Amino acid sequence: MKVAVIGCGSIAQHRHLPEYHANDAVEIVAVVDINEERAKQTADKYGAKAYTDYKEVLAIDDIEAVSVCTPNYLHAPISIDALEAGKHVLCEKPMATSKEEAVNMIAAANNAGKKLMIAHNQRFVPSHKKARDIIASGELGKIFSFRTAFGHGGPERWSADGMDSWFFRKDEAFIGAMGDLGVHKTDLLRYILGEEFTEVGAFVEASAKENSTVDDTAVLMLKSESGIIGSLAASWSYTAGEDNSTVIYAEKGILRLEDDPVHSMIVQYKTGEVVKYELGGIQTNDSGGQTNTHVIDQFVTSIQDDVEPPVSGEEGMKSLNIILGALEANETKRIVSL
Repeated sequence: MKVAVIGCGSIAQHRHLPEYHANDAVEIVAVVDINEERAKQTADKYGAKAYTDYKEVLAIDDIEAVSVCTPNYLHAPISIDALEAGKHVLCEKPMATSKEEAVNMIAAANNAGKKLMIAHNQRFVPSHKKARDIIASGELGKIFSFRTAFGHGGPERWSADGMDSWFFRKDEAFIGAMGDLGVHKTDLLRYILGEEFTEVGAFVEASAKENSTVDDTAVLMLKSESGIIGSLAASWSYTAGEDNSTVIYAEKGILRLEDDPVHSMIVQYKTGEVVKYELGGIQTNDSGGQTNTHVIDQFVTSIQDDVEPPVSGEEGMKSLNIILGALEANETKRIVSL
């Protein structure tokens, strides 16, 4: 399967390109970046051809699929162009900057008969998959509440452009830490709990980064359709290290996910029994190495087997809508119905 990667920044360099390269069913034939030197260096590394205009790549007939790894404001227009050109699309999160854009992306995929997958990788973390199974089995009884966080020191440590990154510019990013990190956790919670959220309240601040026009710290309060309530924190102000933990409080025990440096999941039962699991690591921006996110493999398999991607456009839109609701809640200082 011949693929192209549009955007050669850090997410492409650390996740998409190496994972495509490691997949025996894939050949990377083209890379695109408006920075010509970056595109050429990336192309040389993977034996591909470099481009600065993504539309040239979409005109290549034998390219079957593309990854869209651009600034957020370009996710929807490039994805729609790619789908209309007959390519399957894996789009980075957040999938769009509005519900209307997300709807148009989904419509383009349906009209073209092509796959649209959103790169929410937290669903594929072993501890998260195990937690979903335990909750779905009823082993812990009724779920009462949760708290989840995703924070690190900021995209300047991660982005290819450092403090000059598009992440800090509202006209390109649309949203800050909530779009970069919070949307990962809205997607994760929907996945683990197996239900949708119906209400959101939020406090959103821009206090940690100078010369930035987007939020860098946000706390959301969420309520699900069955009455599960909890908090979600997304931040670029965790200066001393990364936090990517989730705790679920239930009738018969507590699930602690990625909350311990050794055990990726700990189950504390009401009976006093404690079960500790070592299930493999979670992707982190702080560590030197990266584990396979399984996003690329899942995308490729969905195309090969002609099945719905595990994180479809519809799923991506549901997770995005919570973030859009949180923005409204912060602006209006009211609880927003989703």
